[in-house]
Amino acid sequence: MRTTRSTARRSPVTALLAVLATLLGIVALGTLTPATAQAQSAGTLATGLHISDGRLLEGNGNDFIMRGVNHAHAWYPGETQSLADIKALGANTVRVVLSDGYRWSENSPAEVAGIVAQCKANRLICVLEVHDTTGYGEDAAAGTLDHAADYWLGLKDVLAGEENYIIINIGNEPWGNTNPEGWTAPTISAVQKLRNAGFKHTIMVDAPNWGQDWQGVMRANAQSVYDADSTGNLIFSIHMYSVYNTAQKVTDYLHAFVDAGLPILIGEFGGPADQYGDPDEDTMMATAEQLRLGYLAWSWSGNTDPILDLAIDFDPSRLSSWGQRIFNGVNGIAQTSKEATVYGGGSSADTQAPSTAGTPTASAVAATSVTLTWTAATDNVGVTGYDIVRVSGGSETTVAASATNTATVTGLTADTAYAFAVYARDAAGNRSARSATVNVTTDKGGSTPGVGCSVGYRVVGEWPDGFQGELTIRNTGATTINGWTLAFAFANGQTVTNMWGGTPTQAGGAVSVAPASYTSTIPAGGSVTVGFTAGKGATNAAPTAFALSGTNCATT
Repeated sequence: MRTTRSTARRSPVTALLAVLATLLGIVALGTLTPATAQAQSAGTLATGLHISDGRLLEGNGNDFIMRGVNHAHAWYPGETQSLADIKALGANTVRVVLSDGYRWSENSPAEVAGIVAQCKANRLICVLEVHDTTGYGEDAAAGTLDHAADYWLGLKDVLAGEENYIIINIGNEPWGNTNPEGWTAPTISAVQKLRNAGFKHTIMVDAPNWGQDWQGVMRANAQSVYDADSTGNLIFSIHMYSVYNTAQKVTDYLHAFVDAGLPILIGEFGGPADQYGDPDEDTMMATAEQLRLGYLAWSWSGNTDPILDLAIDFDPSRLSSWGQRIFNGVNGIAQTSKEATVYGGGSSADTQAPSTAGTPTASAVAATSVTLTWTAATDNVGVTGYDIVRVSGGSETTVAASATNTATVTGLTADTAYAFAVYARDAAGNRSARSATVNVTTDKGGSTPGVGCSVGYRVVGEWPDGFQGELTIRNTGATTINGWTLAFAFANGQTVTNMWGGTPTQAGGAVSVAPASYTSTIPAGGSVTVGFTAGKGATNAAPTAFALSGTNCATT
């Protein structure tokens, strides 16, 4: 695994702080009042992306809702293909990590110009952020917002004229948990420094408390910060990790800004549980969709702790369970993202839906998975992807999404009848009529003649009440395994809290794992890896026996 970095993991949000946040209640921290200094009308100061009546709009006045992810360019400058990969999965925005040279190697003007060009070539809105400010006041290595502002001044010639495509996020998580009330004045000063230099872009500002604002400083001072921007083109960014572990905390925070007419988005968020808590990503995504707010998931790939990698090793064909949730899950990017109209997307430019896809055919039917293939749809602009749904009576449930005319549906129940259908969609968000359905009955499961397997189990990391584990499943037989179920048992009350590479079901100590789409096939002599986090007590003994689709496996 690469040596990597992760915003959430680097932030020293201790279990104590999480408890304090729970006890204090974010709802009680800070009171917002309706905004008194909304952005001037689009005809006056709006140049490209801008704020009006608490909403982010494009230069033509169309609403723009960010649906995208974060990408750690500063630490992986060679991963330039990532922008195209992120776009291909349906995102309309990417937040790009940059360095102003204070803590990491500075990204030069020429390099930033190249990033902007790549964003435009891939029809993405680009949020550029300086990461060196992370945790200022608590992390001695962090730089100031003023230093970050000077970096942006040095990029003025590169960014001028790109207001339709670029948002400037002055500094990432620019204050830690030490005296977070010190955040307000430097934030105002940095904003005004850019405005006095003539920047017309929408500016984004992150919250203190490592971005999570659990003490409510940004919430309490948002109005004064907003009013200090002479253009009104300012948007607030909250980062939601383990502090936001209940639906009420999520909804209270976001509604407070919306009710006050102040613009906000979720600029970073995580879903996998960690030693600090279990973020409620379902409520985050559902509330963002309900309130028509942007969200940008952390992060594409390359985290120190791979639990937050959306794509494994920067490979878009190997989405983790977290990646599947963000791109293909309910209220995810595939379902809700609409391309910026500056690129020709959106209902005002394209109202024609794709043609209906062909009836799916089923192959590689296994106990817990099936591969579906269909005749591709056509569109006047271009089909960007497909939504695969399970049909039951008069209802339907989205079970997968694909950029091509094939998909593997996983997590099914053995010996069960299903009906599946497909929708095609285009970049503007238009969706076709539903295809005809295909009926599939999954295999009964059980032992498969000729199958041989071995399973390696190891603890990757451990903390007082939890750990991260890894399962390596190897096909030692002579034929390819298509679809599988892995069964094992914990002896000491361990409980799986999150998994990537598979979907767990647990009853007491017994655990059953169904594969993800990218781990469902194991070639002869090949292997797949499934990672997970789990809670534990004082003892954490490894499982002693494993069975793959009913076949007992050797342990390694």
